Amino acid sequence: MSTAGSFTAALVQLRAGLRPEPNLEQATSLIREAAASGADYVLTPEVSNMMQLNREALFAQLCSEADDPSLRAYRALAKELNIHLHIGSLALKASPDRAVNRSFLISPQGAILASYDKIHMFDIDLDNGESYRESANYQPGETAVLADLPWGRFGLTICYDLRFPALYRALAEAGASFITVPSAFTRPTGEAHWHTLLRARAIENGCFIFAAAQGGLHENGRETFGHSLIVDPWGEVLAEGGVDPGVIMASIDPSKVAKVRKSIPSLRHGRRFSVIEPKTPPGHLHLVRDPA
Repeated sequence: MSTAGSFTAALVQLRAGLRPEPNLEQATSLIREAAASGADYVLTPEVSNMMQLNREALFAQLCSEADDPSLRAYRALAKELNIHLHIGSLALKASPDRAVNRSFLISPQGAILASYDKIHMFDIDLDNGESYRESANYQPGETAVLADLPWGRFGLTICYDLRFPALYRALAEAGASFITVPSAFTRPTGEAHWHTLLRARAIENGCFIFAAAQGGLHENGRETFGHSLIVDPWGEVLAEGGVDPGVIMASIDPSKVAKVRKSIPSLRHGRRFSVIEPKTPPGHLHLVRDPA
């Protein structure tokens, strides 16, 4: 447990299937394991309740936030275990034909301290033939979210948000010492960029990064990268998962944020600037005559 301002953070790595009930059972077991090992704060991955690509099957199982049994169970679990439980995200029904990808930060009393809807939608075609259109089913969020916990300010993001550094800069400039990145990165993009992007976000903002991930081959045929990471403000990896479901943990010293930001005060050195576009029409070379 936490001592002298420090706390123990745990990331739960999952391999979510098509139905919420088995996923809730899997996650609950791992959250209990983390709490029994002394975790004060526990984060689960993106779409912890189900990974379902089929639109008809997805909407047949979606619930509203008010009616979702997984969220209700997680709130009770946080209270029972007396921990800050952060459900990386749940797929929830926003309307008859639109869903939201929503993160929930739950207090040790079981109250929802903050919720965040994923802003950036994963619409992409990969070279290996995989294609994703998150915007076909989900409506994007429009608001960055922060929450104050006993150890400092947390900024909430989800997965594909990681590729948009302006969001992370805004959270850090608003006082976030910790930024969460619950994810379900594909294996090809994870192999290429996961570690680099997470360490870069930690370094450029002088903050801790908590990135709980989905990992392995899922029932829907999708393969996710795993490798949940806890990264400190200097960019050092404090804990890393593999591909299989499990728990990783690290002792977190919040004072390191101030030390790093004092050492490299780039958050205070940032300046606003304008961009001057070239006057030369595209495709035309601007030739400079040599006066000699």
